[in-house]
Amino acid sequence: MNASNASRVLLGAGFAIGLLAVSSGPAGAGQSPITQQQLKQYDDAFMAEVRKGDLLFHGDAAMAKQMGVNLSNTGMACAMCHPMAADTHPGSFPKFQTTVGKFSALRDMINWCIEKPSQGEQIDTDSGAMKALEAYIYWSNSGSVLDTGKH
Repeated sequence: MNASNASRVLLGAGFAIGLLAVSSGPAGAGQSPITQQQLKQYDDAFMAEVRKGDLLFHGDAAMAKQMGVNLSNTGMACAMCHPMAADTHPGSFPKFQTTVGKFSALRDMINWCIEKPSQGEQIDTDSGAMKALEAYIYWSNSGSVLDTGKH
């Protein structure tokens, strides 16, 4: 095992130990341990946003109307260029994005795609629609390598 792989194993082990401490270990700084019920609530809330994002990403007009957004005036949906959120590389953000022409977060790229190829209307970067789109993209890329600043 080379040094790079060894450090990944150690970091992975440290992350797993940290998760165990958060979910079952002693509370820190006056906080109570996170319960299994709370973890389920967190997961349920995340998956509710993923489902909204999935609908938006696939061009569901009813969800777009419900969230007050116009993601496309061309009839294109995000999934037409990015099936199952392919080639979105959320783990590489933030980075200098040549398409956008500046240092960007994932939400900047989402808005660029909405405005340019889809000819829709940019959405507020702190809106529920943006958070739902990001949740869907991150969820779709679960298990991908986090390599910020690279593409």
